[in-house]
Parts: sequence; C-alpha cells; structure tokens
Amino acid sequence: MKASGMFKGIVLGLLFAASAGYANAQSQEGSGYWQDIQKSGVLRCGAAVAPPHVIRDPQTGEYSGTFVDLCKKFASDALGVKAEIVDTTWDNIVAGLQANRWDLSMALNQNPKRAMAIAFSQPVVEYQVSGLYDKANPKFSQPPKSITDVDVAGVTIILMSGTSIDGTLSPQIKNATILRLPDIDATRLALSSRRGDILFDDSDSNALFSATGKDRWVTLNPEPAISKQGIAFGLRRSASYSDIQSLNFFIQEKSAIGEIDRIAKGYIDKLAGDIKQ
Repeated sequence: MKASGMFKGIVLGLLFAASAGYANAQSQEGSGYWQDIQKSGVLRCGAAVAPPHVIRDPQTGEYSGTFVDLCKKFASDALGVKAEIVDTTWDNIVAGLQANRWDLSMALNQNPKRAMAIAFSQPVVEYQVSGLYDKANPKFSQPPKSITDVDVAGVTIILMSGTSIDGTLSPQIKNATILRLPDIDATRLALSSRRGDILFDDSDSNALFSATGKDRWVTLNPEPAISKQGIAFGLRRSASYSDIQSLNFFIQEKSAIGEIDRIAKGYIDKLAGDIKQ
C-alpha cells in the first residue's frame, strides 16, 4: 500500500508538472514579438536614409522607398496595425533596435558582426558592387564579365576614394589605372566626360545613375563578385524562429509575385528623373 501510494504520488506529480508546462506554453503562445506589437497597435520601423530603399523628403520629412512600403504592408496586411517610421541614423540603427526604440530596422546589410547583435529576416534585395561603363566605349567591344576583363593596361577604373569598395577592389587591380575621386558626383562626372572608362560603386547607386541614360550605360556585375550581401530587416534577438518566419513568408510572397521588383523599379525611375532635373 505504501509503495502504491508513492507510485500514485509520482504519477500525480508528473501529471501536475505536465499540466503546468502546458498551461505555461499556452500563455507564452499569446505573447511574442508580433503579439506585443498587435497589442500596442503600432509597428515601429527605424529609418536611416538609403535610396532607393529608404528615402526621406527633405521638405516634408516624409519617408518612402522599397523597405518603407514593405514595412507598411507588413503592418497592415500581416499584423493589422499601423506603421510608424522612426527617424534615425546609420550610427544608431542597430543600437536603437536593441534598446527597443523601434521594432524593425530597415535596409540593413547582413554581415557577421551585426548578426552577433541582432536577428535578420531573409534578404529583401541584394547588395553588390557593380561596374558601369559607356556601351560606345571601344575598350569594351567585348562585354567584360569579370574584374580580370577590365584590369587591362589602358583602362581607367573610377572609384570613390576611401570607401570600402576602394579598399576591397584596389588591391586586385594590377594593370589598369585607378582614378580615385572624393564623392559620387565627381565619379559620375568623370564617367560621363570619359575621363575614366568604368565606374565601380554599389549596385543601387549605379542603377540610379544608369536609369538616367538607359541607352548609354551598361552594368557589369562581376563574376566572381567583388562584394555581395543581402539587405534585410533587422529584428531584436528576442524574436523567435516562428516570429522571423512570419516576416520571411511575407517577403517570399512579395518577391514571388514580383511586387518587390515593381516597387524598387518605381523608386529607381523616380529618383533617376529627379537626378535628370
């Protein structure tokens, strides 16, 4: 009888523990990254300027861009809340997220250092270094496919001085001449005036400039790549796997139906029109 009583006690104890664990799991299901935002009614998106992904109108202070549109759509379509765009800088884009000043950081390059501090969604778009050249340039009668194809004596490569692209690409150049200039306007002017033959910059900047003369400029995306990273949403480390998957499924759908490409192209065309003016 004593042994039987002990056995019953153990069984009851196990059942109680299981029941408590189940109840705790149920309570946790009602609390999470997105559930907390739904309770507050607002999805806060941290914004540092990075056209065409994040654009700020200098006159009105209003934000637009590919990531801004996606933030608003995810807020309304997936969460049923309003989106609030929170102004920040690139120096604070990660720290502000960690400090819970906003819920998503927009248009972050994925890299190992940041991944130690925050979580990432899957890439929305890709960042890479591309080349831009005039299709009428006789030095490129055969379209180049790699850095080796442009690292030729007599070719002048245009770079913005002191950038990460300068630091990454310059050591690879053995035969071509490198023309380093102080800012993006100077590099574009050098390319347009044929002071140099090919401009290497991030693909977004080159896409914007290329759109100003679609019949003139040709883009080189080197294989192998000079530098290539995903550009994604950043989340706090408290986001669970299922939280991140919810955002990823949203991104996957918008990408599959071509909506992300359409949004991005619209902003690139608009910015290119502004540059022409």
